[in-house]
Amino acid sequence: MTTYLLIYRADPAARAEMPEPTPEQGAEMMQAWMGWAGRVGDAMVDFGNPTAAASPGADASVGGYSLVSADSYDGVAALLDGHPHTAMGGTIDVYEVQPYGA
Repeated sequence: MTTYLLIYRADPAARAEMPEPTPEQGAEMMQAWMGWAGRVGDAMVDFGNPTAAASPGADASVGGYSLVSADSYDGVAALLDGHPHTAMGGTIDVYEVQPYGA
């Protein structure tokens, strides 16, 4: 199995214009993410966390990451079907993790 890094991106200007979710909306979003994680199951290497650009020139569109394992990119694509981030209008970049010395 290969490990893949998922980078969650969203337009920073669009994110800034979004209203703060109500507690109910926040709970719904979290439920959607937990539902996706449940579907991914043992292929989840690291659920990840939200991120924020910290260095000058850092890409502010990057908002988080996850690590998953799959046999191929097609396997990752299947895991991403119905992902809550894309349902909210974001995009997901997929990178194959290259172990040192590989």
